[in-house]
Formats: sequence, structure tokens, C-alpha cells
Amino acid sequence: MLKVVKFGGSSLADPSQVKKVFDIVTSDPSRKFVVVSAPGKRYPQDTKVTDMLIKLAEKSLANDDINNQLNLIVQRFKDISEGLGMPDQIIQIIRADLIDRVNYDKSVKERYLDNLKAAGEDNCAKLVAEYINFKGHKATYVSPKDAGLLLTSEFGNAQILPVSYENLKILNDYEGIVIFPGFFGYSVNHEVVTLPRGGSDVTGSILSAALDCDLYENFTDVDYIYTVNPNIVKNPLPIDHLTFKEMRELSYAGFSVFHEEALAPVYYKFTHVNIKNTNNPSAPGTMIHREVNENRKHRITGISGDKGFSTISVRKYLMNREIGFGRKILEMLEDEMIPYEHSPSGIDDISIIVRSKYLNEQIEDRLICRIRNELKAEEVSIIHHQALVMIVGEKCVDDSHTLHLCSEALSEENIVIKMLNQGSSKLSIMVGIDEIDFEKAIQCLYKKFFN
Repeated sequence: MLKVVKFGGSSLADPSQVKKVFDIVTSDPSRKFVVVSAPGKRYPQDTKVTDMLIKLAEKSLANDDINNQLNLIVQRFKDISEGLGMPDQIIQIIRADLIDRVNYDKSVKERYLDNLKAAGEDNCAKLVAEYINFKGHKATYVSPKDAGLLLTSEFGNAQILPVSYENLKILNDYEGIVIFPGFFGYSVNHEVVTLPRGGSDVTGSILSAALDCDLYENFTDVDYIYTVNPNIVKNPLPIDHLTFKEMRELSYAGFSVFHEEALAPVYYKFTHVNIKNTNNPSAPGTMIHREVNENRKHRITGISGDKGFSTISVRKYLMNREIGFGRKILEMLEDEMIPYEHSPSGIDDISIIVRSKYLNEQIEDRLICRIRNELKAEEVSIIHHQALVMIVGEKCVDDSHTLHLCSEALSEENIVIKMLNQGSSKLSIMVGIDEIDFEKAIQCLYKKFFN
């Protein structure tokens, strides 16, 4: 068996965590390819290294004094290195790399920011490889540039180029354990470009697909993926098995355990994924497959949700007779670079749900003005502070009791349903509610379906 293993930021936050990573990797010879994130938080009030790098970039772009911020980042790596008893040479390498990045061309802000953000994963990979060698095992740090991981030139939101899958097969030629930084790759112009936040999950998935691995192990800080957010419901039931489609739906709707785009490469390769806990590696974790487990005890797999949505509501009499009405609204959103999430409609009404972060007062004014003037809409409004809750499970829409139980649970808590959508995928039921009711909705739905 051949495995790709990915470790998140919490698994690399301090020396004790890196020692756990070492033990996990070296305990299983099939764990040949290791993807690492940047060091994460050591305690709740701590700052992730990636956020420290973003602050460094902002100070540098503003021509502020960056020495203190630079030293703080170097010290984070030094604390890990010293705690592991390693020689000081690796810290000299990391400091020199950070200085080179700070002095990089600033003419394109997004490019400069990506180059600095990538330093967290890149230097963490160098440190981990050095530590494994220091402990007497063969390990090699491999740069995404040398491996041929090519991405689109979309700074902060890059996508993989198909040629990368063939390029990455070169990793099979390296001896020992390959340590590979997550989160970033290179454009065809040899520029550093980063994936969206959480992109190390995507890197691990890309390597798993390219190398035809049997299993992609994703190590985080929980024993399982749970049926609901443990911060909202205490001691929720764990999920032993779920499908790629279910994981995608749950991740999209707020599950932070796994990046929502990470499953695509392994989905097409039929590679299984195992979510495991660095702090408890003996726990079986959650397995993600293509096919549903027929021995499930519950009618649904999980409940997820997210806040921060807004609804653009448009009303026009005989709207349903106008060809292209909805398309024209979506083109207006496209002009403002706003992706839309959902679009429930009626005979004379249409609602476009978007994430509130894409809106501001000026954008809203332009949209309302255009919809009224160009489409002659009678009523246009934008409603904020909305939340979406998703009930997810293969074929849950086919179960006549699911929608009934959902409505019953919310009604019992006097929670008003603002929007209801049963997807054509037969995989989820989405409910729109006011943000103020978000946690209460999650709790009452969990009680209804899992108690």
C-alpha cells in the first residue's frame, strides 16, 4: 500500500506536535509522501504563521518597519527547532528565505502577497525534512517548482493545471520520505501562486491522485468528522463512513475539517480518504468513499451550516414570461465579481443568495439601481444577516420523513424558514433562516435526527 499523508497547522504548531508527526510517519513505511501546512496556533489566542506572514506582507507593502514582524516569524520556527534539539543551520536558511521574499518585486500586490504567504508551508517542509534526517531517517524536501506543480495565475485562488498530474510522478524517483509543502505551486511564468486558504488539503489530494496512492490520510486535531459542529452541540456522534458527495456538501456548508475543493482529484481516482487525529493516531477516524455505507443507523449523515449570507430579492409581475430575466441579473452580479450560491424563484419573484462579504454599500446601490432601471423590477431589496443550514445524506430527499422532521424541529423552536431548497442531487435539504437563530437551529435539528 502507498499513502500520501497530510498534516494540518495544529499538527505542526510546536515541537511536541512535530515529534508526533515524526512518530506517525516513521511508524508506517507506506507513508512515503508527506504534505505539510504552515505551523498553526499553539493555543486559542495564538496567531497562525500564515496570518503572521500576511501581516508582514502588509507592513512591507506599506513601507512600514518590518523588522519586528520578521523576527517574530523567525522566532516561531526557532522555537520549534530548538525544542526539537536541532542545529541552528535550518533557522539561518529560513531567515534568509524570508528576507529574500520581503525584498521581492512589489509591483503586483497580489503576487507579492502570495510569495510571502507560501513561506509558511515551504519553510515548515524544510524544517520537518531536516528533523527526520536529524533523527536518522532518510527524508527529502521537494519544492513544488522542482516537482512541476503548475497552477493557474490566479493569485490567492489558483487551480491546478492538468499537466501537473504527469509532472508530479517524478516524486516516485526520490529515496526515503518526501516532504512536500502544501498550499502553493507555480504558474507557467514561474511565479508563486497559492490555493485558497485550506489549500494544503488540496495539495495532498493532488499528490494522491498523481501518484496513484491507495489511501490519502489527512491528519488534523479531531478523532473523527462529527455529525455536527462540536462547538455547537456537545459530544455529537462521530461519522465512521461517508461519501465524497456528502463530504463536499458538508464542507461547503461550514464543516472546517476538510477543504471543500480537496476531494476532486481523488474522487476521480477512486482513492479512499481517511481523516485521522495527530494526537490520537490509533483512532480509526472517518473514512470517505465513493459508495454509501448501507449499514447506517441514521437517515442522514450530518448537519452543517454557515452564517454571513445576504438575499437579493426581486419582484416583477409576469416575470416568468420574460426570456432571460434571471440571466440578466446574474450578469449584473458577474460585473461586480460576485459569485452566487442559490437562486430560488417563484412566478413573479426571484431571490439570489450571495455571501455578504462580496457586498458593500456602493455595490448594493449599483445592483438595486440596475435591476430597477434595466429590468423594470417593481420591488428590489437586499436582506442581510442570513444563515444557511444543510441536512446532508445520500438519498435523504427520497425519504418522506426527512423534510417533515426538519420542519417540525424548527417549528417547535419558533424558527421561521426563510428559504427551503431540496437539491436535485437528492443529497441535501437546505434551509435559510435568520442568523440569530443559527445555533438554535443546528441544536434542535441534531436532537430531532440523532436523538
